[in-house]
Amino acid sequence: MAASQQGRGLQREFYRNGADYRHGEDATFADVQRRYDFYSVKIGRWVSKDEQQRAANLFYDALRDLEVMLQVPPQVISLNGSLGLNFAIGGQRHSCAHYEPQARVLALAKNAGGGSLAHEWFHAFDHYICPRMYANLAQVPSLAFASKLWLVQREHHQHALNRLLSDAFKTLFLNADGSAPSDFMTHCLAVDRSSSQAYFALPEEISARAFEHMLQSLHQKNHFLVAGTQQSETARAGLYPPADISYRVGEIWLTYFKHLGAGLTRDTLTSR
Repeated sequence: MAASQQGRGLQREFYRNGADYRHGEDATFADVQRRYDFYSVKIGRWVSKDEQQRAANLFYDALRDLEVMLQVPPQVISLNGSLGLNFAIGGQRHSCAHYEPQARVLALAKNAGGGSLAHEWFHAFDHYICPRMYANLAQVPSLAFASKLWLVQREHHQHALNRLLSDAFKTLFLNADGSAPSDFMTHCLAVDRSSSQAYFALPEEISARAFEHMLQSLHQKNHFLVAGTQQSETARAGLYPPADISYRVGEIWLTYFKHLGAGLTRDTLTSR
């Protein structure tokens, strides 16, 4: 779950420097669903026609930018069609966006969801990849995240991509020799203790913050996709990874998705 962003909802201007995928034309949520094959795309009943149009353009551009940043085909964005997308439906208190593992739905609020898409998408990926990373286990809890399960079950299914994910989690959670929590994890635990909550040190939250921080550090920018990892209350509290960890885990994740994308593209071409 991403922390609330301040702003004027869809009326904000979201900076981006990516390509003009729409060639100056408007997109629709039907275009979003058609390109990514989300199993469901739902829009809240209180969204006006103008708001829906602006949101469709923002989502379309942001998801296309995510494709480019990760170097993956569209099927990765919808997690092979297993992910649903809600806009301005329901919501959780004090949250601008959230991922619902029971329904496998990524949901953004109408007035405050901008900048949280990448964070929530990584939660969805973390959930989706868990039974695949731990396919060697007799049973994987249906709502488990790979990041959280890694702390108690590091013997994953042997595959080059799984080894990369494991390396990323180790870099985030443990010190150099793997004998104790990393300084970053220790700091997040201390912040949680000071506020008598368990949130910032949750493995899935640390991983999602690290992922969005990595994306915002890239040359390509889209503030509807990700914002606030460098200048925000959360950033000032030291709750995004420090530069050395961010660089190392970012390199691992970019390598992971590049290889995943190349493999899927190769499989698609050979099956034709």
